[in-house]
Amino acid sequence: MTGRLETAARRQLVELGQALYDRGITPGRTGNLSIRLGDRALMTPTGISLGRLDPDALAVVDIGGHRVAGPAPTKESALHLALYERFPDMAAVAHGHTTHAVAWSCLPEIDLTDALPVLTAYYAMRVGRLPVIPYAPPGDPALAASLRQTDTRCALLANHGSIAAGADLEAALDALEEIEETARIAFLLRGSAPRSLTPVQVSRLTG
Repeated sequence: MTGRLETAARRQLVELGQALYDRGITPGRTGNLSIRLGDRALMTPTGISLGRLDPDALAVVDIGGHRVAGPAPTKESALHLALYERFPDMAAVAHGHTTHAVAWSCLPEIDLTDALPVLTAYYAMRVGRLPVIPYAPPGDPALAASLRQTDTRCALLANHGSIAAGADLEAALDALEEIEETARIAFLLRGSAPRSLTPVQVSRLTG
């Protein structure tokens, strides 16, 4: 029997997953979400569209990655657990294959230490620096190993997508969507010399 906290988390995960799918942010059976509940994590199952989640059919794994209950978790579960390990104060992780972020991650000239310019205040507050994780196939342990080496709660996965951890699932999704929107804006501004926020302006937002 699940407690009220887990029941609420299951409901929120399904509702927000459905919202992402309905808005076309996560096409097909892409993207995965998780919520940390103490020493366990509630995750979307492998191979399931975010538009078809069932609150009673979600995966539960312990922080060591062992399946506790429900169906098999997303093949990207190691990425989620890497962020929980790196940032124990984070309570949710969102990973998406959003169109503009994926396209940006394929560009050979992007800065691998900080992939996107800080164009808006909300990007500075919700994302900050965005390192690029070297390409490896989905589910490959190398992805999680690289992610553990970062010092940021958000990252761009080369030729793959983006991932973000947050204090709760809404915060993680806010960061994921901010990455996507900033990538879209960056494409619109390509070929020009856009004015990014200055370090002083950023520090006033995040300090």
